[in-house]
Amino acid sequence: MDFDKAIKAHSDWKMKLAVYLKKPDGSLKAGELGQDNKCELGSWITAEGPKHNGSPEFAKLKAEHARFHKAAADVVRRADSGKNVSEETVLGAKSEFMSASQGVVQAILTMKAKA
Repeated sequence: MDFDKAIKAHSDWKMKLAVYLKKPDGSLKAGELGQDNKCELGSWITAEGPKHNGSPEFAKLKAEHARFHKAAADVVRRADSGKNVSEETVLGAKSEFMSASQGVVQAILTMKAKA
């Protein structure tokens, strides 16, 4: 697993979601984005899971990754609702998305250090 690539991929979602908030055109699907096993890191977690089940670092990574995908899907749902949703509210420093994003990056870094 290229952990640096995983960090970049998950960090890039903030920009993708910011663009989507400005023009929610249906190109992002909350149901798909909410599935935490479809991205490269999620596939690795699923495939490598049995090898790391006893590791608290792996458990944290798995939980934070799922939280990240749920938060990102929630941003898309809010954008698709038709209500005026500010970027600061859903992607800002105090948002669930930002908290989840920081959590998954920290968990990836911890796993990288253990690998």
